[in-house]
Amino acid sequence: MTETPAEAAVLHRAARIEDAVHEVVERWLRRRGWLSTIVPYAGYGAPGWVRVMGRIMVTRPGGTPRKRPGKVRGWRSFTTVSAKDAPFVVEVSGRRYEAHANRGGFIDLTVEADLEPGWRTVRLSTPEAGPIEGGAVEAPVRIADPAVRLGLISDIDDTVMVTRLPRPLLAGWNTFVLDEHARAAVPGMAVLYERLVTAHPGAPVLYLSTGAWNVAPALTRFLSRHLYPAGPLLLTDWGPQKDRFFRSGKQHKLAALERLARELPWVRWLLVGDDGQHDPEIYRTFAASHPEHVAAVAIRHLSPTQAVLAGSLPSAAGSAPVESDEAGKRWLAAPDGAGLWSLLEGTDLAAPTP
Repeated sequence: MTETPAEAAVLHRAARIEDAVHEVVERWLRRRGWLSTIVPYAGYGAPGWVRVMGRIMVTRPGGTPRKRPGKVRGWRSFTTVSAKDAPFVVEVSGRRYEAHANRGGFIDLTVEADLEPGWRTVRLSTPEAGPIEGGAVEAPVRIADPAVRLGLISDIDDTVMVTRLPRPLLAGWNTFVLDEHARAAVPGMAVLYERLVTAHPGAPVLYLSTGAWNVAPALTRFLSRHLYPAGPLLLTDWGPQKDRFFRSGKQHKLAALERLARELPWVRWLLVGDDGQHDPEIYRTFAASHPEHVAAVAIRHLSPTQAVLAGSLPSAAGSAPVESDEAGKRWLAAPDGAGLWSLLEGTDLAAPTP
């Protein structure tokens, strides 16, 4: 996963500047005794393989307790220092795999593994840190059951959590200043998702967002606090990329959907998003190219005020009837989870699996 000299030479100028700054800061911290620590992210897989995800950070030995545990401001997630190209070890199913994180300290490795369907764990460690420093951690992974045919892929911003993105000032306030406990959940969406996974036991749930990996721990806590079904997050690297100044959210989402179609070909997905950004366009593109992998599309309608704050034009309010697109896929639209459930109720998506 480490860039070769040839790959490093073609990095975008902004990425090279970012790397240079990070190297200076990381070197300064390591001279003061700071060590590599792994932050595990939830991964996923199927019988025979597993995708392991996480990030290696440079932290003070033993960690530093937060002075005010009740307040968790978003800006703290963006002041961390990653360990570029740091080595790590994955241990799963009696096998041991050694690899390196990428330039942002991210771990994203698919390995062979013999794990049963359901929630399982893999072991991640860094060679430099011993057990006392917490060098080994357990990362949760969701193994999809080949017998389960329906899955749920959900956007996060303004779909399950009210963020009013992408208006810059509000986005900055919500992301960097607001205490994470003040984030509001979209009404009815947690109940909707719980009803769906109850009707389809074992259905994989994944949260696909253009948000940064920096906020993954906060998002995981938010989803748990508001009783959303647990599931891996598929987020993006914040800041300059290899080939551009900033990441493309649309490209990230389409690439993630394409990958899931290849990795879990037996699953038909219910795609859930909102009409405040590009979710309808992204889902329509994916449904047209992979109709066999899409069961339906559910879009949360933003109110006129929410749509303006999110930088889009208001759409028709209220619940819309179930319609089909060119690929024959069902499209549902409603302002909240209760409205979407009223459209899904009575369909095979809401009916318990025989």
